[in-house]
Amino acid sequence: MARKKSNLFEKFANWATVATGSSSAFIMAALVIIVWIITGPLFKYSDTWQLVINTGTTIVTFLMVFLIQKSQNKDSKAVHLKLNELLASHQGASNRMVNIEDLTEQELDQLNKFYIKLSNLAEQEDDITCTHSIDAAEENHNIKQTGYQSKAHYQNALKSRSKKSK
Repeated sequence: MARKKSNLFEKFANWATVATGSSSAFIMAALVIIVWIITGPLFKYSDTWQLVINTGTTIVTFLMVFLIQKSQNKDSKAVHLKLNELLASHQGASNRMVNIEDLTEQELDQLNKFYIKLSNLAEQEDDITCTHSIDAAEENHNIKQTGYQSKAHYQNALKSRSKKSK
């Protein structure tokens, strides 16, 4: 996949993200604070002396919020694309999960309830490697349970469970 040239802001944002996240940036910020503290007695801890640090930190914080958000948006998009690739490439995964981040909060809550139910069904099984797709969870569960009930390992698991519950 050919890389498209990024614009000037993209280049600056990437550079600024790397630069501000470095050890040297932290050391420089700490030195600024130390110099400010040391100069306190020189300026008699005046309102102007306090205003300098307050203004400086406010400006830096304001700009960093946008820089951090841009960086997180980019990282989040990359993670979503990687997860979408995994979902698309796995035969048993539901393709409905691709771009799930576009759902509303209410739709995500509804889906979460489904997965809680799915987890409860999985707990009823004696084989932890059994999985379900979103499209056929209950049907798969019933088919598996019916097939397993005649197998020795299923019967042994039931006996083991009943012994533990007594």
